[in-house]
Amino acid sequence: MEDLIAALPDGRVLTDPDVTESYARDRTFVPPGRPLGVVLAESRDEVVTTMRWATEHRVPVVPRGAGTGLAGGATATDGCLILSLARMTRIRELSPQDEIAVAEPGVITADLDRAAREHGLMYAPDPSSYEVSTIGGNLATNAGGLRCVKYGVTRDSTLGLEVVLADGRIINTGRRTVKGVTGYDLTGLFVGSEGTLGVITAATLRLRRAPAELATVAAEFTSLRDAASAVSAIIAAGCNPSLLELMDRTTLEAIDEWKNIGLEPGTRAMLIAQSEGSADQMAKLCEAASFVAVSSSPEEADELIGLRRLAYQAKERLGQCLVEDVCVPRSVLPDMISTIEDVAARHGVKIATVAHAGDGNTHPVFIFERGLAEPPPEVWAAADEVFRAALALGGTLTGEHGVGVIKRRWLGLETGPVVTEIHQGIKQVFDPLNILNPGKAI
Repeated sequence: MEDLIAALPDGRVLTDPDVTESYARDRTFVPPGRPLGVVLAESRDEVVTTMRWATEHRVPVVPRGAGTGLAGGATATDGCLILSLARMTRIRELSPQDEIAVAEPGVITADLDRAAREHGLMYAPDPSSYEVSTIGGNLATNAGGLRCVKYGVTRDSTLGLEVVLADGRIINTGRRTVKGVTGYDLTGLFVGSEGTLGVITAATLRLRRAPAELATVAAEFTSLRDAASAVSAIIAAGCNPSLLELMDRTTLEAIDEWKNIGLEPGTRAMLIAQSEGSADQMAKLCEAASFVAVSSSPEEADELIGLRRLAYQAKERLGQCLVEDVCVPRSVLPDMISTIEDVAARHGVKIATVAHAGDGNTHPVFIFERGLAEPPPEVWAAADEVFRAALALGGTLTGEHGVGVIKRRWLGLETGPVVTEIHQGIKQVFDPLNILNPGKAI
């Protein structure tokens, strides 16, 4: 550690246990290990120095951004070095002509979007944590967000990367052009790799034209399945929404208790849809709704979207949360929603569900008593049924949060032995000493 402290500028390395503990966990209940220290990197070269030191001394490194992860991917392991990229906050370039930005990993997602909008552009991925999450964390988990139904997830907006490998070598993947197929798609490989293959120190990101006008629909339903069926109808009709979000009664009650939104007794679900243009057709397709309204102003639309962004914080007020993000084909979303409701009733577990419904990506949040070291057995049993049901419906264990440590116990159900072997082989190529975020993702 003395060698590392000497190799980096003053103040970059923290070793006081009371200080390093605050960097050791993400937003989950996963108990962290005890790190050796924390590096507060401010440049690519400082990341290079750190990784060379880690390789020389065989010290595991856990990269982290803002710590907003929901799968345990940024939690410390015993004896690791935490590499914080939160101070790497430069937008190195923003080109309106090419509609690209080059951003460092510590840039806050919403800050990049605001910078793009000064030029009539936007950065499309917008996870609910976009005001606090970083570009690096979004890249690590291939985050999605509310607009992903139209614009896709982080990988769809990533053209190229600057990456520091485990031994300190630097590679540049991808391109600045819209098209490019030279060699293997290493950019796509690193996005979603959860810090297990390299440390991303910059990304070339695609920007898109910001829509001139947005219309927003809010529909209330007396049945969660009816709301999910309306989602399927909107997609099948080719409405091409830019946002399509679903919240169940438990979520709405949590928000109402906190913000007093005037929730009606019979409302079991709310659907919020947004379109670049008219929203009338989407409103008509919510035929089973008990109430439908179309926003009359941008301010009214922002209030509705803001309601959806409050969902996770509202649920955290109820207790500890096991947050999941199973994704299924959109045509079977009603079946997935019904299964979650059934599982909650049979196991006596409080599950609050929101969904990026236009993608079939549901977020069942299992709420349990605050202060417990981990979820009780009935919560794990309920989660197991939900995961297995998603896979049986042709879905996946995680749509955007990543595997981290929480979902590793189910990983083999989706990947199988051959894919598992290939994953391990790829890890061996990029990180032969297994020092990059060991025990996570694969």
